[in-house]
Amino acid sequence: MKEKIISTCIKCFEQKGFSETSIQDVVDELGVTKGTFYYYFSSKEQVLMTIHRKYIDTLLEQQESIILDSTLTNKGKLQGLIHMLITNIKPQGNSARVFFREFRHLKESHLEEVREKRDQVRLAMEIVIKTGMEQGEFRPDLEPDIVTLGILGACNWSYQWYQPEGHFMDTEVADIFLDMICKGIETK
Repeated sequence: MKEKIISTCIKCFEQKGFSETSIQDVVDELGVTKGTFYYYFSSKEQVLMTIHRKYIDTLLEQQESIILDSTLTNKGKLQGLIHMLITNIKPQGNSARVFFREFRHLKESHLEEVREKRDQVRLAMEIVIKTGMEQGEFRPDLEPDIVTLGILGACNWSYQWYQPEGHFMDTEVADIFLDMICKGIETK
């Protein structure tokens, strides 16, 4: 039931927004009582934080395996990170939209935790770009923090428009992004 509550909240938060979704909306959708909701969660905000943790922790686990893969070049790691972000749209698209849109509704202690984890995602990519610059894989004149934010902005916004059942597969979209990005940062 706990997972059903989470998935129903994701659906409701995505459709109506966190503020506009009431616990009554959630339990009505599930066909249960408020008591059932409160057995598993103390508040709507607790469910929102659960959604945030689940989403970002999944990315951090995947990111770690890419970063620690010593067989990959920096370009290969960047490719893996971009693929990770784009290929998570199909299994986690609804959670991602809630993650990015409803972040502001978390209480301060939860905001702090999520910000730290978001920073881990950003800093790992920035380190890959800096290392790639130092090792001659990427242009030496880049601003790695700005390049990182640009890549993350492009990838994260794709949750708003990418349709997994559309014309392009997620891996194709990731390859298009990678080509677009690397043509601008690879050495000649």
